[in-house]
Amino acid sequence: MTNRTPDPTTISMALELLTSNGMEAVGEAVQILINEAMQLERSDFLAAGPHERNAGRRGYANGFRDKRLKSKLGELDFKVPRVRGLQDGDEGFYPSALERGVRSEKALKLAIAEMYVQGVSTRKVAAITKELCGLDITSSQVSRAAKLLDEEIDAWRTRTIGEHRYLILDARYEKVRHGGSVVDCAVLMAVGVGVDGKRRVLGVSAALSEAEVHWHEFLEALSRRGLHGVQAITSDAHTGLRAALRSVFPSVPRQRCQFHLQQYAQAYVPQVGMRKEVAADIRSVFAAPNRLEADRLLGKLVEKYRTKDPRLAT
Repeated sequence: MTNRTPDPTTISMALELLTSNGMEAVGEAVQILINEAMQLERSDFLAAGPHERNAGRRGYANGFRDKRLKSKLGELDFKVPRVRGLQDGDEGFYPSALERGVRSEKALKLAIAEMYVQGVSTRKVAAITKELCGLDITSSQVSRAAKLLDEEIDAWRTRTIGEHRYLILDARYEKVRHGGSVVDCAVLMAVGVGVDGKRRVLGVSAALSEAEVHWHEFLEALSRRGLHGVQAITSDAHTGLRAALRSVFPSVPRQRCQFHLQQYAQAYVPQVGMRKEVAADIRSVFAAPNRLEADRLLGKLVEKYRTKDPRLAT
């Protein structure tokens, strides 16, 4: 919070606008007040006001940058203060008085883009934004918003990854239009567990199948983006994926995904009523405190189902 005093002239200007023009002038009044607030934030950030000599100041004012934002009050023009001469290690300056507005504008554009990409017509997008935000959106603005989404996604897909100790690989299938017909498309996905223990989606890639060549390209891309330090990989037993892993990460041990193994086992359960019991038995093996106990429970499980269904036991 700044401890500097607002310019009384600025406040008077905003009040005079409201007095003279009523609600029609709210947008312009807000514009004046936020511009003043941003200048106060800059002075507080620099620890010195305009033209103030101060041995403790962090840097210097460096003019303004024009910024136009859309709001329920219409388009507002702001003068965003800039700074220069900061010391190494000092964070840059961006006024919090405007930061939320910039985030809101970007979020709105991305929402418009996502609606458009999901198949909502330009006319419907315009109607939705008019109802929710009081904004009129043109078809060219929708196109620009869609371009923004492409840029955001591309930046995310190509970002540097860094060290992740565990890698989880999987694919899901979505219907897409390709070559004039609707086909199943494989969406390859990689989730990493970082050194901080948190999971992150590292990448996704659309391919026509889970063939080795597609998994190989996807894994190579992860490696080029800096993925390193992987100690273990979890995946299903897909042949193409396993072959690609042997090529790209040959020295990293792979564990079969417990969820996929559960699903695979359920296909051999002879009666629907047995599924919960079988799932619980398999989970008990996975939850064993050590390898010796796991082997014991597994042997017991196999023996239990050997007569009920030999295929499940196998």
